[in-house]
Amino acid sequence: MINVIGLGYIGLPTALMFAKSGVPVVGTDLNEELVGSLSKGELAFEEEGLEELFQNAKDNGIEFTTDYQESDTYIISVPTPYIPSTKKLDPKYVMKAVEKVLDVCHKGSTLIIESTISPGTIDKNIRPEIEKRGSIIGEDVHLVHAPERIIPGNMVYELEYNSRTIGVDNADIGKQVKDLYANFCNSEIIVTDIRSAEMSKVVENTYRDINIAFANELAKICREDNMDIYEIIRIANKHPRVNVLQPGPGVGGHCISVDPWFLVGDYPETTKLISAARYVNNSMPEHVLTRIRDIMKENKMFDTSKIGIYGLAYKEDVNDTRESPALQLLEKMDEQLVLGVKSFDPFINEKIVENQVTDFNEFLDGIEILIISTAHSHIKENLEMLSDKLILDTKNICPSERAYKL
Repeated sequence: MINVIGLGYIGLPTALMFAKSGVPVVGTDLNEELVGSLSKGELAFEEEGLEELFQNAKDNGIEFTTDYQESDTYIISVPTPYIPSTKKLDPKYVMKAVEKVLDVCHKGSTLIIESTISPGTIDKNIRPEIEKRGSIIGEDVHLVHAPERIIPGNMVYELEYNSRTIGVDNADIGKQVKDLYANFCNSEIIVTDIRSAEMSKVVENTYRDINIAFANELAKICREDNMDIYEIIRIANKHPRVNVLQPGPGVGGHCISVDPWFLVGDYPETTKLISAARYVNNSMPEHVLTRIRDIMKENKMFDTSKIGIYGLAYKEDVNDTRESPALQLLEKMDEQLVLGVKSFDPFINEKIVENQVTDFNEFLDGIEILIISTAHSHIKENLEMLSDKLILDTKNICPSERAYKL
């Protein structure tokens, strides 16, 4: 049996995928309300293919509880934030889960960490906790790091078709865990050492962060001299070895916007490029606010209650608001007394910010400046409803003649 710890955006789909494949699974989360909803057959978030996967897992007997189980295998998939003052990983959720697993696991259990962690976390934090209890790693407990590699909006597909990395101390355990994930993973599964697995996951997200930062910095350069960043990127990308990404209002989600800080925190003297990329991407909400002010000045507008922000999720067609650039923008607006701004997101029905509305027509009513922060399919399908608005299009989905750009 597998006991999956943490039933959020990563842990739940992982647990469901194992259960669908016929592996006995118990999902554990300390959130009683979440466990109660899942036990009643209610999902906490929407995701393409998740409902069908959930039904298949239920048919195969998946269970949900707030209690840690005695099991052969544990998969820990809990949040791993960073400490803002030091930029280092905050391992408190992982360590709490590890401690509770060690309270109930039997001799020879395998403990798999799926949460993204900084290089050396298992050596510095998890091994000492196991040894402190008098247990022998490799005999009483087997340690594995198998970092998740999926993105909201395409989780079910990516669980099945993205390659996986298994970091282990022992090759035999590596084969066992590889065979376990092969129950549903149809791509390459690479077995390596734990430290390499830790580092490779952080490197993947840091690479993406740096490349996004390059596009965002180009957008700022082009704005200073009134050049078309999108035309420049289009032309540059005709070169066979160039692939500049698209700029945007910032970087959100729990991976790209967080994981690079782990390296900055642990290696402050050698992460100049990584650190600079983080600061560039974090500066984009402020850049968007500057563009809003420019548009207001150009059009002799003074009433900020006539501004509307479309999209609160950090990426298109999901309801995930973790580290959302739109929420960062609203926070900066509050700090600088830009008051009365309305917001709307078709994927978010509960009110999470002030002046948020849940009806699109109500949102559009009275707005003169519309900021497109998230490129949901919904807005792409309703561009004709925006013909009377001044649009700041941070995602480049409107024709250039109809919108202001970054």
